[in-house]
Amino acid sequence: MNTQARLSKPKPNADSAKLNDLIIDSIQDIKGKKIVQLDLRHIEEAPADFFIICEGESNTQVKGITDNIHRRVKEEARLMPNHIEGEKNAHWICIDYFSTVVHVFYRETRGFYDLEHLWSDARFTEFETL
Repeated sequence: MNTQARLSKPKPNADSAKLNDLIIDSIQDIKGKKIVQLDLRHIEEAPADFFIICEGESNTQVKGITDNIHRRVKEEARLMPNHIEGEKNAHWICIDYFSTVVHVFYRETRGFYDLEHLWSDARFTEFETL
């Protein structure tokens, strides 16, 4: 059985807590900053159950964080993202795992888009920068 056949795209009922913990640990591996999880499950028009938002200090770090998330989720959870957007410029890379969408920002780009303010009705959990 080849590797692609054993990988699956996450389903909306996938264990979000385990996936989110793995994503946050993957961000902390690469020293991602200002990590926040937004719980959107109680917001009817939300595009996902969770947003995980973080930032890097350079385009290289933003790309490194994204690559680490993708690699670890693929290897450890056997899941592939539905879509990845923004890798070319690495100012804002979005990784869509259906129930969880990860936003990895370059610091200035994060401030410009201010997703935390746009989704201020969400339940926020902040995580330590290691």
